[in-house]
Amino acid sequence: MEIFVYREGSDHIDEGFAVEKLPQLLQEQQSVIWVDMEAPSEADDHVLLDTFHFHPLTVEDCRANRHHPKVEEFPDYIYFIVHAVRTDSSPDRFNTVELDGFLGPNYVLTYHHEHFPSIDKVKQSIRSSPVTCQRGAPFLLHHIIDGIVDDYLPVMDDFDERINALEDDIFALNRANKDILEEILGLKRSVLRLRRISSKQLEVLFRMSHGQFQLISGPALPFYRDIYDHLVRVTDLAESYRDLISGSLEAYLSVVSNRLNEIMKVLTIFSAVMLPLTFIAGVYGMNFDNMPELHWHYGYYMAWGIMIMLASLMLIVFWRRGWIGGTEKPKNER
Repeated sequence: MEIFVYREGSDHIDEGFAVEKLPQLLQEQQSVIWVDMEAPSEADDHVLLDTFHFHPLTVEDCRANRHHPKVEEFPDYIYFIVHAVRTDSSPDRFNTVELDGFLGPNYVLTYHHEHFPSIDKVKQSIRSSPVTCQRGAPFLLHHIIDGIVDDYLPVMDDFDERINALEDDIFALNRANKDILEEILGLKRSVLRLRRISSKQLEVLFRMSHGQFQLISGPALPFYRDIYDHLVRVTDLAESYRDLISGSLEAYLSVVSNRLNEIMKVLTIFSAVMLPLTFIAGVYGMNFDNMPELHWHYGYYMAWGIMIMLASLMLIVFWRRGWIGGTEKPKNER
């Protein structure tokens, strides 16, 4: 647990406070306190219950770590859940981590079970310059959420690159490829999760950015609307990627079907050519004594000549109709 305190008029952030100092610090109405609880134990919950007096149900939600984004208002504070992108996330294995938080009149408390690089960036930022804290707790919370939303954009770029590469692989296919199909389905699952999380998170940011909470109002609202606009872009891209992935799956099935049709066409043409040849061979293989050509000296060569001529004629007809060696020409170009 890390505690950061900005006191009015100070040019730096104080940190390194013990938990026992929190009740006294919270009494300083002109100060801004940030309590960051990373990977807390159940024993740390007494801080939420006894020091901040949060509702037991919100503390239970913090411990659960499996909730969708949401925001709830209580008489003295706002409780919210947002999701950040995992650092090891990739387009086909997209996943998020949950951040629970509380905003009070002069404090922000963040609660998370996993490491957040975006929160580390905020810590470095306020250590170098306390400008964000000088504006108050809502601006500090804006800085935290803004970093979380900004981390979505590189992931969206990765999605775009992966989908473009996937489309190139699909149209270069010569046969069905199980790996490409698995990649398509993995991307589809990831995009659906991204869309579900971003749409629910969009509702949270909409409520925060449109003056629905007394603790977030006035000069802070335009900053939250800016985050909302960024998240709208993420949600729109997620919707677009869902359509692209569905199109890629259809393209994959179409390409595989076309390749199969090409194979079947070759086999069909081969069977069509062999059918009359098999008929001729069958007729002259019946060995009846009264067959006129059976004892003819050149009968064998004549049969071969008829079969070769017939096969060649059929291949020429197939070629002229575009069934082999190209496409059939339109009638107006014949």
